[in-house]
Amino acid sequence: MLALRDLQKSLLICGAAFALAGCSSQLADYTPADAQAHPKEPGAYLPVHDLPPDRDQAVIPPDQRAKIEAELAAARDRQSVAAKDAK
Repeated sequence: MLALRDLQKSLLICGAAFALAGCSSQLADYTPADAQAHPKEPGAYLPVHDLPPDRDQAVIPPDQRAKIEAELAAARDRQSVAAKDAK
């Protein structure tokens, strides 16, 4: 009697697993509305050598860059002192 119940439980678990596996394969075909479309040629490589266009803005001048870096370093130092005081 005990072996029969164990067999029934095993069959029930296997049946549930197969049912869930069958449903999940159908759900995997659905894609979200904002997903990108699949490429027409599945074997095509991505365009890794295509570069973005040049920027319209100029690079930050060295004096402004040094000023920004100094401000960031000062803020970092203030925060490290504040963190040590908080401990």
